[in-house]
Amino acid sequence: MTFVRNIVFTLVFYGASVPIVLVAPLSALFGRHALIAHAVGWARFHRWCVHWLLGIRTRYEGARPAGQTFYAAKHQSMFETLDLIVEIGSPAVIMRREFARIPIWGWATQRYGIILVDRAASAKALRGLMREAKAARESGRSVMIFPEGTRVKPGEAPPLKSGFVGLYKMLDLPVVPIATDVGRLWPKGGLKRAGVATFRFGDPIPPGLPRGEIEARVHAAINVLN
Repeated sequence: MTFVRNIVFTLVFYGASVPIVLVAPLSALFGRHALIAHAVGWARFHRWCVHWLLGIRTRYEGARPAGQTFYAAKHQSMFETLDLIVEIGSPAVIMRREFARIPIWGWATQRYGIILVDRAASAKALRGLMREAKAARESGRSVMIFPEGTRVKPGEAPPLKSGFVGLYKMLDLPVVPIATDVGRLWPKGGLKRAGVATFRFGDPIPPGLPRGEIEARVHAAINVLN
């Protein structure tokens, strides 16, 4: 049954995603807000496919913050990169630059407001990251980062990447950590399994804390479900 669910999900979600992505430039003609709505609609379709085709239900715990926020989320699968866009209101998301190379989709993500980061983390790349994140803050959007820098398996808790603290200082926004255990059901390689995936919003952490304290608090909070 698990194998069949995975095949059906792949055919339906990715099959429908091709035309959805191809028409994204048409939405862009009506401005960024229209393209953001287009992207959120695609993320909602993904949520529907995950729930009804894979049998993965989501449970969100903790209070959603009010106002502009800097979200720091655990990254265990593709699932949270899309579902959190729906759940927390289309934030500007920091992602690896490699995704921008995907034809049309890469262009659309940049128009949506995805902030691309170079994994080499050169000084020039970090300045560009800060500049784009500042523009997102000034536009009134929240910002979301996966501060461990890459997708990890359940139980793994690598240190936060150095760019997180720079963004924390520059954005001057409260940080809300988000923990998840979705990797139990959506492994890095292998079949996706039915079950309940939990997401937990931690208490807001104020801006202005020393580097050691903010890193320790965020790292602990995003790993509470590990």
